[in-house]
Amino acid sequence: MTLPAGRDRYLDVLRAVAIVRVVVFHMFSVVWLSWAFPAMGIMFALGGSLMAASLQRSAVRAVTGRVRRLLPALWVLAAFVVPVMLWHGWTTADPNGRDLRLLVFWLVPLADPPGSAWAGDATVVLWYLVTYLWLVLLSPLAWRLFRRLPVVATVLPLAVLAATQLVPAHAGLDLLGWRAGAVVVDVATFGSCWMAGFAHRTGALRRLHPAALAALAGGCIAAGAAWAFTHPAEDGTGNLNDIPLAQGLYSLGFALLLLRAAPEMRWLRRVPLLDRAVTLLNARAVTIYLWHNIAIALCFWVGDRLHVWQLGPATELGYFAVALALLCVPVLVLGPVEDLAARRRPALLPVQRTAAGHRAPAHAAAAPGRAPVAQSSGPPAGPPGVGDNRPGMR
Repeated sequence: MTLPAGRDRYLDVLRAVAIVRVVVFHMFSVVWLSWAFPAMGIMFALGGSLMAASLQRSAVRAVTGRVRRLLPALWVLAAFVVPVMLWHGWTTADPNGRDLRLLVFWLVPLADPPGSAWAGDATVVLWYLVTYLWLVLLSPLAWRLFRRLPVVATVLPLAVLAATQLVPAHAGLDLLGWRAGAVVVDVATFGSCWMAGFAHRTGALRRLHPAALAALAGGCIAAGAAWAFTHPAEDGTGNLNDIPLAQGLYSLGFALLLLRAAPEMRWLRRVPLLDRAVTLLNARAVTIYLWHNIAIALCFWVGDRLHVWQLGPATELGYFAVALALLCVPVLVLGPVEDLAARRRPALLPVQRTAAGHRAPAHAAAAPGRAPVAQSSGPPAGPPGVGDNRPGMR
């Protein structure tokens, strides 16, 4: 399988780095990684850029196409996870009690799908799909607002987010209980990053003076860091993922800087192994995101039986290697579902390269005041790679 002609390989590289960062963070829980590379904010910024490219062609097809690509991978996960939770005794007595009416969210994730505490490793990552789906559904309206009032469209999500953090009661968000509040907070946290993607696609970031962009991005990063320092997470750590307002501001600053860059990516073809890895990570982004936490949870049980604990200083890396090996199973077996959802020919390992896919980013050559030619949107900007107020899930 080859990549569509005209893909922006720089965006592919950013997504691949974000996915890897998410997996590594969930394996080792290293707090500084949330600051070194705010993966989920970058993922949503990339999603916004690709969504804008599709909106320039057809709003209806942009929305339906992304929904079609997103849901099958979730349904496959549900086909495994829901029966296992029921088999393991998931009942209404569970703190996350089973409500059959809420099982609809496993079909259309407009809110967090219900799950048992025992299967938390499998379900806690689903916030990303919920947030992504809402941003996709809101994109036609957001696109119209952005084209008329770009600054307002970009700042509005942060204003909503600030309100949710300053008013803990979340007044008016009780329609679905805590699920509604979680959706609003997550969408508001990453909505501005999504708008930054719009600015990237329309060339607005390229037209902004570098000094002004640096000041704007630096201000967002500094404000996010200041809020995190003065409002630490409930567990007392500085984990950016558990401080929504800090996450929103810091991620926006990072997204503005990274999307403004337009490096030439032809060098990637001279490193075939890395080139193919980037292609594979992009083609299987959703599958990797949905299943990596399950692989991490299982790696310790499997690793103990392989006596990984005998590796001494390399024990953690040994368990990580087991997790990656376990992750290969759903990627190989279930990954082709992403191909079918995207109406591509199914491939076991979609790693073929194409020279057309390494051209300079289209936005770099966009004339002032004109939107660039829309590019192929590729797979959804999964995890994904990469907000949730629950610990350690970013």
